[in-house]
Amino acid sequence: METVLIVDDEKNYLPVLSAILEEEGYETLTANNGITALEIVQNSDIDLVLTDMKMPLMDGIELLERVKAIDPDLPIIMMTAHGTVEKAVEAMQKGAYNYILKPFNNERLVIYVKKAMAMYSVVKDNRRLRNVVELQYNFGNLIGKSDAMLNVFETIRKVAPSSATVLIEGESGTGKELVAKSIHFNSPRRDKPFIAVNCSALSENLLESELFGHEKGAFTGAISMKKGRFELADGGSLFLDEISELSQGLQVKLLRALQERNFERVGGVKQILVDIRIIAATNRQLKEEVKQGRFREDLFYRLNVINIVIPPLRERLEDIRLLVDHFIKKYAAERKAGPGIIGVDTDVERLLYDYTWPGNVRELENAIERAMVLCTGDKIRVFDLPREFKDNVYNTLYFDGIPATAKLYETLELVEKAMIKRALKITDNVQSHAAELLGIGKSGLNQKLKKFNMDANS
Repeated sequence: METVLIVDDEKNYLPVLSAILEEEGYETLTANNGITALEIVQNSDIDLVLTDMKMPLMDGIELLERVKAIDPDLPIIMMTAHGTVEKAVEAMQKGAYNYILKPFNNERLVIYVKKAMAMYSVVKDNRRLRNVVELQYNFGNLIGKSDAMLNVFETIRKVAPSSATVLIEGESGTGKELVAKSIHFNSPRRDKPFIAVNCSALSENLLESELFGHEKGAFTGAISMKKGRFELADGGSLFLDEISELSQGLQVKLLRALQERNFERVGGVKQILVDIRIIAATNRQLKEEVKQGRFREDLFYRLNVINIVIPPLRERLEDIRLLVDHFIKKYAAERKAGPGIIGVDTDVERLLYDYTWPGNVRELENAIERAMVLCTGDKIRVFDLPREFKDNVYNTLYFDGIPATAKLYETLELVEKAMIKRALKITDNVQSHAAELLGIGKSGLNQKLKKFNMDANS
């Protein structure tokens, strides 16, 4: 529902104008001076300002200038008496959409408001389209060639055209929000809002207001009406990150909103209908949370219509080289000094594959960004990497898992075979690259393959 802010120090005008515009289907907010109006603009989602020209404390011209500093595109219609027409013309020169003389014809006022709203709707659509082009979430920032990631891409392609609710599961740093954005921007909703909420970042009371909005005076500090994320996402997608952190009380309210597709603002009684697609994400296993009684089973099934599980980086090692190249290109523009970086040393590549990556893709990106700053050559070297990364690289060798009765030569053979298989998988069976990665030369790799009777293309 579009919202009009009406500003006039003549109190009789406020209820009359509100009644006229509400009859046309608009929501209205009112202020009797420019200072209060400015606070509402800063704290609420306004689609048009209808303001008187002559007011105490702050006149219409100053209010116009200050509102335009907040949102240059927000339309403002000035109401003026015959004696201040020159001021109204000045307001038009400073960006007002139009002006109307008091006393005015109600039909003319409604026509002006509808035209201004239509113009602002086009402006907002263009903003969204620009965001789509800038973000380019067309799998562009989802990098991977591993079978696991190809399966994720295929699922996105299948579910994006629908409005089905999606639950994304994966460890922190795996790219859950990227998947959510890829679903949205490859869907028919792509030119509508993508609104994200981190459910773990706010207290229960603040999160309820953030999700559903609140009415003026609903609680201490609620100086004006505020639309919630559900309302702002109307027509588009709402991404609920860390959904497992919701309190039991909010789980009930969310379930009702999902079932009914409507809700009430905090402190309100009016039912607000929305058309949104819900995409939820969690770094926990939500089914286990249900078993432990921490998450409602009915809400779980409401969210888990389509399930996408993003694998951790340690399970998709063949994607590391692609990701490294992507991050080097990403941060190349920020590199102010030194030669252009073309890649990483072989020793660095070995370390990247041997690390367990508890922070997943986000940790890899941070490591590359840091290395790009410190690197003085054209390739990232071992000492460009974070110290804690180098210190923990070999924690993947679990000696306690080797039986005490194991024979040394048998164990070494098993390790050699496993490392050769991994190197060939990572390099798409390019033996020269696999040999370089293993540090044994191509002839050395061939000898190992014959010794263990291994097929390089198997």
